[in-house]
Amino acid sequence: MSPDQERNVTLRGEVELAARAGHLFGHAREEFVCAATDPGTWVMPDVRERIITQRWKAPPELKVCKLYNPQALADEESERHLLAMAGRGVEVRICPTGLPQETIIIDRRVAVLAGPPVQGTRTYTVVRSPDVVKSVRSLYWATWESSLDLAEYRRGRPPALGDQSREILRLLAEGFKDETAARRLGLSLRTYRRRVAEILTLLDADSRFQAGLRAHELGLIG
Repeated sequence: MSPDQERNVTLRGEVELAARAGHLFGHAREEFVCAATDPGTWVMPDVRERIITQRWKAPPELKVCKLYNPQALADEESERHLLAMAGRGVEVRICPTGLPQETIIIDRRVAVLAGPPVQGTRTYTVVRSPDVVKSVRSLYWATWESSLDLAEYRRGRPPALGDQSREILRLLAEGFKDETAARRLGLSLRTYRRRVAEILTLLDADSRFQAGLRAHELGLIG
């Protein structure tokens, strides 16, 4: 077996990926970049919280970039997740065409390539061969440059609001007080106001009045 082959290993399923390579995800120091169809590609049960904790300890110069297909914004929860990610300083772009490979690259030295599901199980190839990592990274940045910034992609596009959010918008437009609207929806006042704040974020609005105008522009309310 060649030295390059010994540097690379294929793992079956997220559990094995987490067990054998999970430590790599939380120890990036210079660059952590990811390409995925949607945020669910790299779920890694029992490891996500540990990675998040380690990520808080990462040096401030760590560059984090995430590239997704449009289906990453297919529902309200996913769109809020991407906006929150961007709010924490992660650079997020949307690739309108299919991604060539779902990938994570860590500090320019390790790449993890996700294979397609086979009978419900995905394979993940952990690559350490310098020339292969360099090639994967070049492909990643070429795709990144041809993709749209999250804010640019969302501009002029209605957010993926669920039924409850649309009902909240209707109640706001009709001038219901928070207490009354919360009772109608069976929510606590605190939860209702939190939901209103989330909707304002999705509409890129600084006030309820601005949210109403934006909702009319996008055809979310009549």
